[in-house]
Amino acid sequence: MNGFRSSGLGAVPPVVKNLILLNVILLLADFALKEAFGINLTRILGLHYFESEYFRPYQFVTHMFMHGGLAHLFFNMFALWMFGRVLESVWGPKRFLVYYFVTGLGAAVLHTFVNWIELSSLIKDVSAFAVSPSPELFAGFIRDHVNSPTPQLYNFINSWTFNPNNSNYIREAIEFTRQVLEMNINIPTVGASGAIFGILLAFGMLFPNTKLMLLFPPIPIKAKYFVILYGGLEIYLAFSQPGSNIAHFAHIGGMLFGFILIKYWKKDRNTFF
Repeated sequence: MNGFRSSGLGAVPPVVKNLILLNVILLLADFALKEAFGINLTRILGLHYFESEYFRPYQFVTHMFMHGGLAHLFFNMFALWMFGRVLESVWGPKRFLVYYFVTGLGAAVLHTFVNWIELSSLIKDVSAFAVSPSPELFAGFIRDHVNSPTPQLYNFINSWTFNPNNSNYIREAIEFTRQVLEMNINIPTVGASGAIFGILLAFGMLFPNTKLMLLFPPIPIKAKYFVILYGGLEIYLAFSQPGSNIAHFAHIGGMLFGFILIKYWKKDRNTFF
């Protein structure tokens, strides 16, 4: 997406510039430390579920500066450069930085809340299955909690169905459900996407009639309609693709907290940053 031009390419305000540099440095550090010393920086700084052994409170902040790869980093930083520099020029560095962290933290809070709902259901199903294991319950567990089951899993269920009292099958099935739970609890969430979606929302609210040129399809669209379409798509994907590797509710959280903060700033005319 391109089309909005506020100034020259070199006119990058300080907060946006330093945020981009910090994100790039941490991705390179993650690659280097993993390769040289086997240190997984994503596990240390990524946001884990609060019941995970890897969870630390500081991860609510640090996860915003970690990314899953070059493509993930590029698209987030491109959006930060394109729209963030405009907002920082209008708001000033302090207000922009406050907005960035509020939307990023708000995204993490909503994501964690939704994660708690989903994992509570998973924990309940794992406990129930351990009490009364059966091929039918295992098939239901796979359907509800495993994305893209392998053919081996279906073969296992079929074999167990013909011999439902086999202790080896029961033991393997119980262990598998526990591994699924452990894997889901220990998946880290990384990325600045929550704050970036907050920035998109702010741009659409402050410059609603500015025309943006989409890349796919290559058509112009007003910023307000772009934000509405993007937000609507995220809501649809969040509810239609639960358990996705993309944290759609974090994106929604960034937009939601951004909307609340902008409305608050408009009401509180005595506060300036």
